[in-house]
Amino acid sequence: MQDTSLSFEIKNVEAAKKVFDELEPVGLEFMYGQWYGWECLTGHPMEGMLEASGWYGKWFESPEHVHPLLLWNSGKRSLYAVNPGLVFVFTRLHLPKSIIKLMSAFAKPFVQTRRSRARLRMMEFRGKVSATMCYDQLPIHDAFRKVDEQTVMGWMDNKADQQSYFFFLRKAKNVLDVRGLR
Repeated sequence: MQDTSLSFEIKNVEAAKKVFDELEPVGLEFMYGQWYGWECLTGHPMEGMLEASGWYGKWFESPEHVHPLLLWNSGKRSLYAVNPGLVFVFTRLHLPKSIIKLMSAFAKPFVQTRRSRARLRMMEFRGKVSATMCYDQLPIHDAFRKVDEQTVMGWMDNKADQQSYFFFLRKAKNVLDVRGLR
């Protein structure tokens, strides 16, 4: 669900870092709610994998309850939460997007979760204290900066990656049903 109204001219990692560093931090409360996301195309090896898997976005219920990976159910009428600790290994395999799409449908019963799999904290990153999502099972933090009142830019800081991964989130106007959570 990419929002093409954003006018960022981001073509590489250095440009993404520059834009991110210029944005203002956000507080925890700003992040509460459901957010849909899209990738910032910078040439990261993981690009396209989230879209191929049916990625919708994230859901921040409270500082202790964050669902970091929401995917569409078939038909795109509802969402389900995924345990990123069980699926992150596939991002290292650099599989074709068509295989990822097939695997996502097949793996749903094994990777779906009812439990939150991340927390939200205020953390310093690149000189600013801002809301940051900390994965429970992975050495990854997603730092957020404010684009506008409904949009944030995220920087996935992964200890295992040499290249930074960037994405955008926009607050959902209509909260979608997340199967198994309500």
